Amino acid sequence: MRKQFLFIFLALIVANTSQAQGKTTRIGYIDMEYILENVSDYKEAKSQLEQKAQKWKQEVEAKKLNINNLKESLKTEKALLTKELIEERETEIKFLEQEMMDYQQKQFGSDGNLMRQKAALAKPIQDQVFTAVQDIAEAKNYDFIFDKSSDLTMLFSNKRFDISDQVLRILNRTEKREQLTKKQLKEQEAKENLENAIDENPAMADRQKALDEKKAAREKLIQDRKLEQEAKKKEYEDRRNALAAEREAKKNGTVSGTAKTATETPATTTDAAKTSSTAKTATPAATGTGETPAAEQPTMTKAEERQLLYEQRKKELEEKRKKILEEREAAKKAKEAETQKTNTTNN
Repeated sequence: MRKQFLFIFLALIVANTSQAQGKTTRIGYIDMEYILENVSDYKEAKSQLEQKAQKWKQEVEAKKLNINNLKESLKTEKALLTKELIEERETEIKFLEQEMMDYQQKQFGSDGNLMRQKAALAKPIQDQVFTAVQDIAEAKNYDFIFDKSSDLTMLFSNKRFDISDQVLRILNRTEKREQLTKKQLKEQEAKENLENAIDENPAMADRQKALDEKKAAREKLIQDRKLEQEAKKKEYEDRRNALAAEREAKKNGTVSGTAKTATETPATTTDAAKTSSTAKTATPAATGTGETPAAEQPTMTKAEERQLLYEQRKKELEEKRKKILEEREAAKKAKEAETQKTNTTNN
């Protein structure tokens, strides 16, 4: 009931202020939980606090386990114990139970260590957030800025009135400024001015998003071309080395297996040449005919090798060109779909 009354009261204030001043009332809101979760210092400290809490939970569980073991032991031995010993053990168990409950309340109670350390952890960030909110309100003429995560019930909140990201940027700017040189500081200020202009103009934000997408596509295309050139260069070097090895092998009277694989051309080994030569002289004598055996497959000339390499390179370039065109077409369709979706949302 109190929350509803507060909300109605604030709404009446907004309406009266708007009528009295004869201008549009500017209202914004922040999400304190979202801001805290995106501040690096807070996340790191929160992680350490969660480790402490986990250790406290383990200690509570150990105490519970010890108490349960004592209860089971008493239940098993109860028939063998005197009345005084039974009462003594029951008193000890009650004492341990009370001690465990006190420890649990001390660590996890409403005023326990966990809650107090959480509040102490969030307070410096909250102070910075409050200062940033005041700066934004004064600079951009906001009349009211609410906290979505507070006790105030917000039945509906339009995302375009959310200034949480603006507050986060201010917090991050403050942290970065301490580590920048004069030149970097000047560049940072230019970037901040652009971000502020985008916050003020949603249409400019859409244009900036389109520019960023184009820039990313252009950088990807440049990177692909660079990789393609490096691949071509490596391929050329490998083939040149293979051809050089093959020529050297021919000069020495042997054929390199590496050259054979790289150029994918048939090569005749020295032993095969000797066998073929023997067959040429032996066959006519053995058969007694003048028939000449099939000639050996001729070795590929340098001109033929260059032509083969050219055809292979031409084929690879054509395949890569088709792939790049397909990627561009897919990016274009995705952009058109995004533009259509944006126009539908605005309408």
